Amino acid sequence: MIITDLFFDILTFYLFIFLKKKSVLLTVFRNPPELKQWCLDDFEIGKALGKGKFGHVFLAREKRSGYIVALKVLYKKELAKNGVEKQLQREVEIQSTLRHPNILRLYGYFHDETRAFLILELAAKGELYKELQRQTMFPEAVASKYISQMANALIYLHSKRIIHRDIKPENLMLGIKGELKMGDFGWSVKTGVTESRRSTLCGTLDYLPPEMVEGRSHNENVDLWSLGILLYEMICGKPPFEDEQSHDVTYRRIVKVDIQMPAFVSKDAADLIKRLLQYKPSDRLPLRQIPNHPFITKYARPTKPKEQYHS
Repeated sequence: MIITDLFFDILTFYLFIFLKKKSVLLTVFRNPPELKQWCLDDFEIGKALGKGKFGHVFLAREKRSGYIVALKVLYKKELAKNGVEKQLQREVEIQSTLRHPNILRLYGYFHDETRAFLILELAAKGELYKELQRQTMFPEAVASKYISQMANALIYLHSKRIIHRDIKPENLMLGIKGELKMGDFGWSVKTGVTESRRSTLCGTLDYLPPEMVEGRSHNENVDLWSLGILLYEMICGKPPFEDEQSHDVTYRRIVKVDIQMPAFVSKDAADLIKRLLQYKPSDRLPLRQIPNHPFITKYARPTKPKEQYHS
């Protein structure tokens, strides 16, 4: 049976969860991936949800349980051609261990001769990037909610010594209730217990912090910078240092922290952006202070960040 109606399948999925919380579907996906040897025959494949550089994402249903997921299909030839096999391995190793309501769940993985498959939580409302494109800019109340959720997710990641390093709208998804979910951990890294500084240049140009642009080592504070860029883009419609004509201009503006704040941006939003976009990493507003910033508190009831979440 081929899945043809996304809305019907999502509705079926949530009805199934409600009526049968202890069913085999939860048992299947709560077990560590190594306890289940997946293969393509375990799934009914539905419509394409998206296309990436190395493959496609499909709607799929696990046959035994009826559980609806997103199946990310990556082509080994393309991975090898671009030298990102280890990047994929790191993504799987990190994301499969994470349990947080604002982080996209990776349930498992498998491969055949030509493809690698990632079994991912279905983000029913799609990419944040597409929603931002549709609306052009988000109201500040909406942006505040997303930044609050991002801050809590990052507190969880950093408590596990994980740096995401590629925060941008394209890597953020929206759940069935409109909640934000971080995804794409391809550039993420887990640091040592005593050493958190890295030197790899990675991520997307418009979101790179000065320390990366200048070739200096970096730590988890790069995610704070990216959070500031994200907030600016959500309420202004584009990244603050973007220059469509020249990457060199973008580099120079990043290093100078040349922020041009539109007049329509509120005082509280501008303050949070400026506190995050500090040249010196240690001067950036700490994650745990973000939920209590006026830009967050005036729109959403602050919640106490949790160190760990259990499925």
